[in-house]
Amino acid sequence: MTSNERFEATSAPQARGLSSMQRGRISRRWWWAVGGVLAGFFDTAMMSKLGFTFEANGYDVTLLVGCYFGVSFAVLGFLLGREYEWRRRDQETTALLESQVEAINAARARLVQSEKLAALGQLATAIAHEVRNPLGVIRSAAQGVSETLRVEDTDGRRACSFILTEIDRLNNVISSLLAFARPLRLAPRQVAVGQVFDAALMLAREELSGKGLRVSRREAADLPSVRADPDLLSQVLLGLLANAADVTSPGGELFLEARRVDSAIELAVADTGPGVPADLRARIFEPFFTTRERGTGLGLAIARQIVEAHGGRIDVGERSGGGARFAIRLPSAVAQEIAA
Repeated sequence: MTSNERFEATSAPQARGLSSMQRGRISRRWWWAVGGVLAGFFDTAMMSKLGFTFEANGYDVTLLVGCYFGVSFAVLGFLLGREYEWRRRDQETTALLESQVEAINAARARLVQSEKLAALGQLATAIAHEVRNPLGVIRSAAQGVSETLRVEDTDGRRACSFILTEIDRLNNVISSLLAFARPLRLAPRQVAVGQVFDAALMLAREELSGKGLRVSRREAADLPSVRADPDLLSQVLLGLLANAADVTSPGGELFLEARRVDSAIELAVADTGPGVPADLRARIFEPFFTTRERGTGLGLAIARQIVEAHGGRIDVGERSGGGARFAIRLPSAVAQEIAA
């Protein structure tokens, strides 16, 4: 389908809807006029019933008075109806303009984001090519030097260990850059939410047990499956669990929840940490934004990229009782089949 055909297909229902709205406005005006006629005759009848008489030169002119009231009220009703329609039309026009402005701003934001991603992809490729090979050479040299040092040379061993740790950290940063800039390749299939939870908890078991953290897991009964890439979805949950474990005190508790919200499935990871300040929640998913001293600011950006590729969204809020709550909403497999 060409762009003109898509425009015509989209415009035709809107034109039909507009003409029906116009007919509705015209009919409302006349209904107000009809209401005025009825009100005029009703007032004349009530006045006659109360004992009022309408005569002119000895003739009963009650019917003429009723017609006069009816016409007067009809004109008044028509004018009031037109004024009401004009106000309603102004409100509809204002709402339409606001929605169009929001759509334009959203499209502009997506365009800016795509340009950033394109530039980031070129940068990440250049970094991976120019930096990784020297880092590999430096790491091998530091490891070789560490193996030749005497046991009592603790300062030299500590320096070599520091070099190896920093090189591994830089390699992780480069891997994160490449993962964020590389186009996602989904392998979606129907998967139960419980299986995704099991995989994420198994991968996070060592980190959670190292801090003595407990995980309270809660899943709603008869929860439908989701159509998603289980590996990528488990990666998102693993990252959220790692972030939650990082801000939770040893011996604390994390929460892993799944429930149905309308036609979507909500997966949530919550903690008992300090939470995310309200003024940072709008920026926390931006690339390279981080509040950690040694963070890259790409973990949550990659998580949002994966969730949006599945047709869902991820939000952050406050957990009841304190702490942060990250919620992922994905369309259920049934909802996707109906939409298809």
